[in-house]
Order: sequence, then C-alpha cells, then structure tokens
Amino acid sequence: MQPARALLHTDAPAIRLDGLWQFRLHDRADVVPSAPALDGFSDPDYDDADWHDLPVPSHWQLHGFGRPSYTNIAYPFPIDPPHVPDANPTGDYRRVFDLPQAWPSGRSLLRFDGVDSAFTVWLNGTRLGDAMGSRLPHEFDATEALVPGRNVVAVRVQQWSAGSYLEDQDMWWLSGIFRDVTLQSRPAWAIDDVFVHAGYDHVTGRGTLRVDVEGASALLTVAELGIFDQPTDQEHICDAVRPWSAELPHLYDAELATGGERVRLRIGFRTISTSDGVLRVNGNAITLRGVNRHEFHPDTGRVLDVDTMRADVLAMKQHNINAVRTSHYPPHSAFIDMCDEFGLWVVDECDLETHGFKQIGWRGNPSDDPAWRPAILDRMRRTVERDKNHPSVIMWSLGNEAGTGSNLAASAEWVAARDPSRPRHYEGYWASTYVDVYSRMYPSHAEVARIGARVDDPLDDAVADAHRRSLPFVMCEYAHAMGNGPGGLADYQRIIDAHPRCAGGFVWEWIDHGLRQGDRFAYGGDFGEELHDGNFVCDGLVFPDRTPSPGLLEVQRVFAPVEITATSGHITIANRYDVRDLAHLRFDWALETADGPAATGSLATPPVPARAQVKVPMPDLPVHRDESWLTISAALAEDQPWAPAGHEVAWGQLSLPSGDLPSGDLPRCDRSVPDVVRTTSRTHRSPQGRPMQRLDDGIALGAGVFDGRTGALIRFGGFAVDGPVLDLWRAPTDNDIGAKLDVAWRAVGLHRLHERIVDVSIDTDELIVTSRIGAAATDLGYLYTMRWSSTSDRLDLRVNGDPIGDWPCPLPRLGVRMALPATLGHVGWVGHGPGEAYVDTRNAVRLGRFARDVDEMQTPYVRPQENGNRVDARWLSLVDDAGAGLRIDGDPVFDFTVRRWTSAALDAARHTNDLRATDRIYLNLDVAQHGIGSASCGPGTLPGYALTARPFELRASLRLV
Repeated sequence: MQPARALLHTDAPAIRLDGLWQFRLHDRADVVPSAPALDGFSDPDYDDADWHDLPVPSHWQLHGFGRPSYTNIAYPFPIDPPHVPDANPTGDYRRVFDLPQAWPSGRSLLRFDGVDSAFTVWLNGTRLGDAMGSRLPHEFDATEALVPGRNVVAVRVQQWSAGSYLEDQDMWWLSGIFRDVTLQSRPAWAIDDVFVHAGYDHVTGRGTLRVDVEGASALLTVAELGIFDQPTDQEHICDAVRPWSAELPHLYDAELATGGERVRLRIGFRTISTSDGVLRVNGNAITLRGVNRHEFHPDTGRVLDVDTMRADVLAMKQHNINAVRTSHYPPHSAFIDMCDEFGLWVVDECDLETHGFKQIGWRGNPSDDPAWRPAILDRMRRTVERDKNHPSVIMWSLGNEAGTGSNLAASAEWVAARDPSRPRHYEGYWASTYVDVYSRMYPSHAEVARIGARVDDPLDDAVADAHRRSLPFVMCEYAHAMGNGPGGLADYQRIIDAHPRCAGGFVWEWIDHGLRQGDRFAYGGDFGEELHDGNFVCDGLVFPDRTPSPGLLEVQRVFAPVEITATSGHITIANRYDVRDLAHLRFDWALETADGPAATGSLATPPVPARAQVKVPMPDLPVHRDESWLTISAALAEDQPWAPAGHEVAWGQLSLPSGDLPSGDLPRCDRSVPDVVRTTSRTHRSPQGRPMQRLDDGIALGAGVFDGRTGALIRFGGFAVDGPVLDLWRAPTDNDIGAKLDVAWRAVGLHRLHERIVDVSIDTDELIVTSRIGAAATDLGYLYTMRWSSTSDRLDLRVNGDPIGDWPCPLPRLGVRMALPATLGHVGWVGHGPGEAYVDTRNAVRLGRFARDVDEMQTPYVRPQENGNRVDARWLSLVDDAGAGLRIDGDPVFDFTVRRWTSAALDAARHTNDLRATDRIYLNLDVAQHGIGSASCGPGTLPGYALTARPFELRASLRLV
C-alpha cells in the first residue's frame, strides 16, 4: 500500500471504476485477507455469470444483502480484540475494465476512497494488498499487474475486522465499497504530494506562500498574485492578499506544472492562533456556530453524490451555520472542497472511536495499548495528509469518544510535528495537556458560564490546570437535536457571546439517520438487530429527506450574524460577524396588523464593522387602534455564492400595543420568558349576558348547547363538540424521555387521568362546572372550574384550577382540550408562527397572521412525539372548505395544538405511518407547556422553563364564523 498523501486535482489520465460490479456475499470469512482468494474468484478468467449486480459506491445491506444494524455505543460483536466472530459477512466484488491504448507508461495507482471495513485487492489475479480504515483513502501500486486491453479488479470486503474496534461511531453499521474507486496514471515527472503553507499577517496584510512538493520538481503559478512559473522551493511574500475566512472565503487559483502533469490548487491565506485563551483566525476572534455532520442519505447510507453534498453546504450557510465538525471521520473530500469554496470552518476528525470499551470499564482500550499504535497513527496520518491543503480545515481532531491513552498522545505529537499551523482537538481528555483547545460535550449552561469565566473546578495538577485555563473552550457537541428540540439554544449562545474564551460549539447533529423503509423512515430495531439503540440515530436538524426541522429554524435565528433591537426610539443593529461588515445586507421594515400590512420602508444603515453596532432612528409609523407589530429584516442585497439576493439573514420584531407609539425593545432571540402561567383581569363579558334556556337534551347558552348532567359543551352552532376538559398530558418527546420525565409522568398517571364532576350549577347567566381530575392509585390531582357565559355573538369561557397534593414532577402541559368535526381542517391564527414553538424553542417564530391546513400543523418527527405547538395566539379559527367554522379569541393569549389524532395515539405511535386520521380534530388550548430542553443527550429543561403544578387561569371566547 502506498504512503498517505494529499488528493491531487491533476490532468493526468484516470479511469473512474464506479458503476455496476459483480457481487456475491458469504456468510463467513473462512480465510484471512492474506490467503489466496477463495475458489479463485480473483482470476481474470473466473466465471461470475451467476453473481449479482451491485453498484459501486454503495452498501450491500441497502441492496438486499444482509441487514443494516444500529448501535450508539455497544459493539454488535463480542469484545475480543483484535478478533471478530467467524460469522462475518464477506463480500466479493469483480469489475472488468479496458485500459485505453493511449494510457501512459509509468506508474499507475488504484485508489479506494472508502471501504468498510477491511479489504483485499487483486488486479488480474495479482494481489496488490489489503487495508483497514473505512473512511480513509488507500492507494495500491497497480503498475506491474496492469495489462493492455481487458483488466479485472477483484476485491474481498469483510464486514467485521480488527479495524471495526476503532470505528464504533454512533451510526448504522453498513459495509462495502462506498466511495469512489479510481485508476490513476502517475506519469514520468509526476508530483507525488503537495503541502501548501499559506499564512496571513493581519497587521501588515501580507501573505506568505510556500508550496512543498514531493516527486518531480514543479513550477508554481498564481496569476492573481503575479506569480508565474516560480520554483516551489522558496517562500513568496505577497503584499495585500485577500485572506480566507468562513465569512469571506477568497481562494486563489494556482497551478503546479512539471514535464509530466499539471496539478490545480485552490489556496486560501489564513493564520490560526489560540493565544490568551481565544481562538483566532487572521487576528480575529471567531465564534463557531457549528453543527456536527455525519455523511448520510436515507436511500444510500453514507454514499453521497456531489449534488447532495453541495445542498448540505448551501443549507448550512443559509441557516447561519458557519462551522462543521466532521463527526467522526473525514468526509468525502468533495465536501471539504465545498467548505473551502463557500466558507465553513472545519474541524476535521480522524476515523477513530472506541466507545464500546466504555461498557467494560475501558479494559483493553486500543487508545492505550501499544499494539494498536501503528493502526491509530496510520489513521491520523491519512486524515492529515489527505486534507492538509484545505484552508477551511482549522483544527485536527484526534478522534471521538476513544477514552484516553498514550496512542492519542502519540497522534497529537505526530500532528504537532507535521502541521504546527493548526490546533489539535480531542474531547475525551479533559486534562488537555496534549491538545490546543479545551473541548467538552453537553456541559450545562451553568458550567459553560463558569468555564468561560475561568472559575470552573481546578485540576489536581497545577501545571496542567494552568495550561487548560489558557486554552479556548469549544463544545464539540451540545444542544442535542433529537426529536422535538433542542431547547435552551439561545441561552447557550448568550453565554458564549459573553465570554471571549468560549469559542462556540457544534450542535449535535445535522441529519436524522432514518433509512427509508416503505412509507416510513426506519431506525434501530426496525431490521431485527440483536442489539440496537432505537431512534437515537435520529437526532438531526434536518429530517432524513433533508427537510428542515423546527430545530434548524431555531438554529438559524439564534446563530444569526445580525441582532436587531430597539430602545428609546432607536433601532440598534449589532454586527455579530467575526470578519465582515454589513455592506452586503439591506434592511427593510414592515408594519403589520391582524388585517395585513400597514406600511413598509427601508432603513439607511452604514456598513457596520464586524463585532460593532450602530443606532438608526425609528421610522415614522402610523398609530393604529389595534395591536400592530414592526418587523425589521436583514437580507442579502445582491446574490451571494450560497444564496440569492433577498435571502433573509436576520430579523427583529417589536409589538406595538393599540394606540401606542413605538417604544420598548425589539425581542432578542435570547429574550426573557414571562411566567408561563398567564393571568389577566380583563374579560370579554359585557354587562348584559345572554339568557340560558333549558332544552330536552341539555342547556342552551348563546350558540352553545351543554349536557344538562355533566355541563360539557356538546354543540356549538351546528358543530358537534367534545369537551373542553382539563388536559395535563403530552406525548413525551425524546428529551422528556432522556430526562426520565416520561417515567415520572406515567408514575403519577398523567397519561390515564379520570374525571369526576363535582358540581354543575347556574348562577344568573353563568354555567359553572367544577371537576376534579386525578389518576388511579394517587391522591394527586387538579380541582378546576369552568365558567361559561354568553355575550352578543360570543360564548365566553373562564377556567380556574388549583393543584391538589405535593406534585413530585413538573407537568407536561396545562390547559384544556376539545374535539371538533374533521371537516374544520383549515387553521388560521394571529400569534407567533408560522412554525411550532415552545417556551425554550421560540426564537424562530414571529408575530403575524398565518393560515395552514391542519395536516401542515404537524411536525413529522421520525419517532412521533409532542409537536406542532403554536405560542401566544391572539385568536384562532378552524373552518371547513366553505369557510364556516368557529373562532376562538384569547384573553389575552393562549398556546395551541391541533391534530387529527389524540395525544394518546401520538404517544402510542412508533413511526409516522402509525398515525391515522380520525373523524375528529383534537384541539388543545394551553396556558403553558413544560420546556423542551436537550436531555436526550445533555442538560434538561432550564428551571425558568419548567412547568410546575400551580394555580392557573385561562380565558377564551368562541364565536361562529
């Protein structure tokens, strides 16, 4: 096998060997990779007519050979390093290709960019070698085995190998040749390797450029810098270069030329430092507003085409993500090319994780076993050598969740010697003596604040403690985006922004790893795995089909590079970019009411420098009798490579009460949250009520008809109604489950409440119904009263409730639910929207008037759970196709969800296709829900967002439309 080197973009001839290969699968690996090929399949004349077609790149499990398997930590085989079971699925591949007559003489290399997990290669019956390191390139010298005309390459791939112990990376176990295969000509006078050194001096504006070349001597040309055919064995001082950054990713096209080939380079000038505990690039402190990214596609697993990779990069840029951690292996090299081009900071991670050893107390962990050192160093070397010329790569990560040990220290030492220009990262070693940043996973908000202020608990070793306190702090994983969430993201960002030592972090993660299975996405256990970790593989900001989740929209707002607020008649525009000014943005404003737009205009703003702010006067606004709101939008003034003109980068909004002139603050994305249980002294009831009537089947009050015995509303106008009744239950979210709140809620029976009518009475023109709800086997409960009255064309409701007993846990929700005819499927409201929001995930929604069909009000989390809540609704309407229905006004506001199934059905479902529409629409009107948090893997809901059992009042009015 050839030494590790950079991937070169060369004009030397190459043959792509992607496409259909012949394939067969064995149940076992009865021979070691170095033994002769079983039954001679590597012989070029072997008859493979009865084999199957299999595309390369691909995973054989996704084409009917074997089954996918998902575990997060546990190895799906006995921990018996370096051995694996005899029952080891092994795939044989064959590919015939013709060598062109014009193929140059000289060396030829057969390159595999990714094979999972171990493989052996033959060309025309000659064994070229074997390799491990699934997400890393391997090249074999094919020169002697290559013949003119017909050639046959044969590959044997083992599903399990010694390398599998180093690849326990919280993802589907999928096997096969899953990245490109290429035959490359290395002509005489070929370039073997290139290492570009392009530094930037932010004081003088100069760039320094040196290009180290191995192999033939080459001449360097960088036309934009006036460098033409210059030797590479010298340093070039370039005056006034444009530096590379994630915000302004300027690349210089360069070329290396020899007598045998030309190699294209894209050079970015930048210098990275970690001085004074601050992460800087080109002298600027940077904040990583990042995301972890596995490679994944619901149909092809870790096989991604260029268009999909480009779509990921553009979506990240458009949602204000500026950094990627390549969890937990180097991605396809084309992805990092795009990070260079469009601008993303990259933490490039080695293909190393031994997490399963944690379950046996880290006994025998390869990270500290000298026998594994060559394999671990080889993986680190291949990572660095392949990607060393990418300006977007600003940090090398030694791996992930591999414990601690001397082999990691050896990797760090090798990296420091090979590439001292980039800091080293590893989270699992908190002492941090051999890394250059202090990294943590899922710290609490309070701990982040302590670390940022450098008042966190000291290490026992004073020297190591002083070193760690001198390092920038990075959260390599935080804000776990599993299911409904993450909550508390804005609270993290507020802490990060307050402490220069906090360099930001990476939300876990980019995409749900749901494999398409009929009309649903499958997760762990759906393929009959012996061991699995369920839907923990679905923890992304985009759904498996790459549809943005509400969590991604929350990220977009919280990570926005511009913050817009207003105080004392001025609008403050704060530039949160680290490098660029705001000249590329335009600022427009719109004044709206519930009836629609009232006025629009633009703000004249100067080009605010990075990390600075400016105040501009508030525009002249008309005064309105009803509530209005001012929205200020920052959008691209011209097309950018990653988004068209008009793309909204940031926004701020100010609610203007009726008749008031603009004052107060535009809400920040980290705005404080009021008490979640709302009370008010206002009432919709006029002094003169509508009289009640006794009917044969109940009590009539205005347009409402109530059951004469229970006092329940059974009809409103011509529409059948069930309820409302007090509701305390929601289908637990993944974060609820992670915090074990679902266990606490079920222990007190919140999912199986019983109601007892205490009293039904009439007081003048008011129907009063008092009830108690509680669960079997507990004396906990709620005593609540519903008061109904009618004024004019409205039916007014006031609900008051008090908890009974000492509740040991927060409540999931607090409000009422009712059922309505399924025909009322069109929803309109004035409030915050258009998407879902909860008390700690509400930064992406804005005040406005919105309309959706009820089916559009659902969020299709891969594992169904509580979703679709809208906050602070002023009013809500549900109407049929003809526009007839009802409207509910809040006094002043309420939260609501509306769906075609009950919370119980949502709770019982395991996949979206388990949910079936009924003949009813189920509506919840809430004063509050418990916060979302991030406890599926991380901190739970912050105390300020918890819904404790307490007295409450909810007021609303119903009328026909």
